[in-house]
Amino acid sequence: MVNLHTESGAFRQALLKSERLRIRIVLGATIGAFSLRTIRSTVAGGHENLYSWLTLCGLLIPFFVCESLTLWAVNSAIHKNRELANWIWFTNSIFETALPGLAIVFLSSASIDPVYRPLANPAGLAFFLFIILSTLRLNSALCRVSGLAAAVSYLAAATYLGWKPSVGGDPSLLSPQKAVIGYAITFIVAGIVAGMIAGEIRKQVDAALREAETLRQLDRMEHDLAVARSIQQSLLPKAMPELEGFEIAGWNKPADQTGGDYYDWQRLPDGNVVVTLADVTGHGIGPALLAAVCHAYARANFRLVGGLSNAMEQMNAALPLDIQEGRFVTFVAAIFSPGKSNVQLLSAGHGPTLHYLYKEDRFEQLNAQGPPFGVSPSLISDPPVMLELHPNDMLVLTTDGFFEWANAQEELFGVHRLEEAIRRSKEKTAPELISDLYRAVVDFSGGSKQQDDLTAVIIKRTSNRSSKPALAESARAASTPIVLANQTVA
Repeated sequence: MVNLHTESGAFRQALLKSERLRIRIVLGATIGAFSLRTIRSTVAGGHENLYSWLTLCGLLIPFFVCESLTLWAVNSAIHKNRELANWIWFTNSIFETALPGLAIVFLSSASIDPVYRPLANPAGLAFFLFIILSTLRLNSALCRVSGLAAAVSYLAAATYLGWKPSVGGDPSLLSPQKAVIGYAITFIVAGIVAGMIAGEIRKQVDAALREAETLRQLDRMEHDLAVARSIQQSLLPKAMPELEGFEIAGWNKPADQTGGDYYDWQRLPDGNVVVTLADVTGHGIGPALLAAVCHAYARANFRLVGGLSNAMEQMNAALPLDIQEGRFVTFVAAIFSPGKSNVQLLSAGHGPTLHYLYKEDRFEQLNAQGPPFGVSPSLISDPPVMLELHPNDMLVLTTDGFFEWANAQEELFGVHRLEEAIRRSKEKTAPELISDLYRAVVDFSGGSKQQDDLTAVIIKRTSNRSSKPALAESARAASTPIVLANQTVA
């Protein structure tokens, strides 16, 4: 598991600030104790009290110097955003716990029997202060070092004052000899307990840090996906072509923020218009990038290479360099001539394409003429299909996200229901047809999640005039608002 502490500058800063707070508490508590002792010495007077106060000053001066130097090092590390050396942590822990031991040695009353001085001197309580504050370092080892150093310092002070361990003698645990040992053991246990607490706090910090890191990565991913979606949507046409005799509408709704579907149109040098639709396997950022590549190849090849077959052969030859193993692209293209009723269609693995014959009220399902892009090095396909579109006839290009959307019973929407939805709205305009088609598949799903991208292009034969008025009127009349290019059905 990754140690986020070493990778997180925020954690290092927080730890250093916690150490700065700990040192300030130590200095504040020491100044408070020194002030109280100064007041008491002033009020009580006497040679012994003055000597004791001067001794205390002699102990605190080097202590304040050491703590101030450590505080300076911590502030410097915070300012430079770097770690504090390990030896500073350990040296400071040992040095701090030496102060109470020295206070016991030099500030004990001469009127107390030497064997009782380690027990009667209130300076011993300072050991607990340093041990408790060591938890702010969130380091179990440093807490244990503080406890062990306190025990050693206490035993050294007691020994200096004349204490000797007693194995036999008074069996009472309250005897001075055994009580000193008990105090030392208590300091060690306190250090262990403080280490356990520091370790537990650090686990909680770990969990919070991982959650914050996860949220940060998710936010960054969401931002990147939003940018990718914006770029992908900008590749979709802002408006469909104004083509004499035809009414054309297109729409796209990814399953995720980005998807592997796209549709497009472009006017060719000979005046014809080609409408394309592609579906990259999968959905998400990877297929979205591949769809953008396919979009670029289509734009270039249809303009530079004559004919559907030649252009799509060039696309199939170029795409394998960009497609990962196991992925492929289904692609369909239709070429229209202004004022003419014939349509030239070629599908690479995409289907079925629906041809609705209005007078006969029936559908023709046009299957693919060749394999998808990326399956074979060369595109081996049948010739393009030539269609004749009479008034109100339609060519319906959809991706499989429509007819493969399942309801809660895992029943697919299917091609038949797609045909029925189109038949019910056959008198409507192309944008209204897409709107009704989307509503039909959503109603059928019963609230089940959209699993695949949805893309539809409907080409409807009108009459030999510009389709612009019909498009404008259809956009106003649609019962479910729909934008013809890169926005979602409302």
